[in-house]
Amino acid sequence: MRKRLHPAGFAKAVYGLAALMAMGGTALAAPNDCPGGKLRYGVVPYDASAAFVPLYHQIGSLISARLGCPVDIEIGTSYTATIEAMRAGKLDAAEFGPLGYVLAHQIADAEVVATYANAQGKPDSYTASIVTWPDSGITTLKGVAGHSFAYSDPASTSGHLFPAYGLKSVGIDPDHGVVAIYAGSHTASFEALRHHKVEAGEINSSEIGSAQTAGIWDPKDYVTLWTSAPIPQDPIAVRGNLPPAYKARLTAILQTLDLSGIPAAEVKLTGLYGKGYVAQTDQAFNGIRSLVSVLHLDLAKMGS
Repeated sequence: MRKRLHPAGFAKAVYGLAALMAMGGTALAAPNDCPGGKLRYGVVPYDASAAFVPLYHQIGSLISARLGCPVDIEIGTSYTATIEAMRAGKLDAAEFGPLGYVLAHQIADAEVVATYANAQGKPDSYTASIVTWPDSGITTLKGVAGHSFAYSDPASTSGHLFPAYGLKSVGIDPDHGVVAIYAGSHTASFEALRHHKVEAGEINSSEIGSAQTAGIWDPKDYVTLWTSAPIPQDPIAVRGNLPPAYKARLTAILQTLDLSGIPAAEVKLTGLYGKGYVAQTDQAFNGIRSLVSVLHLDLAKMGS
């Protein structure tokens, strides 16, 4: 019982991305010794807000200034598209969701090196939740059974893996026990809930923070039915077969990237509150791997 939802807002964001890239989506730098002459940096499409694309071009410019090469920011059409691009050697580094990284590590030689810092300068985390709205007729998590439900993307951690686990924990088949809709991004999932296009769905704490900053979040409009344990924030990974010296230099830059020069309001639109990137390890995602095992997910099929 799956179908994809394509909200107008997400379509506009994709159109805006195409227009921006047509005008030139590369952060320019001086002549360099980077393989291929540039860094190809991928980002999964977790957000469909107007600030999403320009923010990552600012991040690309910061990386470019330190690396000494142009940086192409390439936002995938889906989570799996970004993974496949790295597997095909078309990306040198990428920001994945945690589940996407576990899959990319398995099939695309992705190696996590960094993540977003929290206010204390440590690796940040966030939570997933399952919510409904007050007059939906749903009052408990078990009551979600049989109703329309918005996930964000099949390869999303907080947009699929964790809410699927939450549903299964009360005996609901996460695929067939609800009318599952894949909205394409957390923003699109939130908009589907906000406009009552679905009766329940996923929303994560980063998206809530983004909606609060944008002035479109009122807690009274939502009923939280379930909240996850903390999830490691999105990993920044490099392709494992990059030339060793170049990979080491890129890793050092990503582990210490300072975002404080980007206006705080722009960073907060993505639900992030730290001031930069910090080092992260593969072991931080072992909890995600355990959950994949519990749900009997086939990562190879997700990446096909």
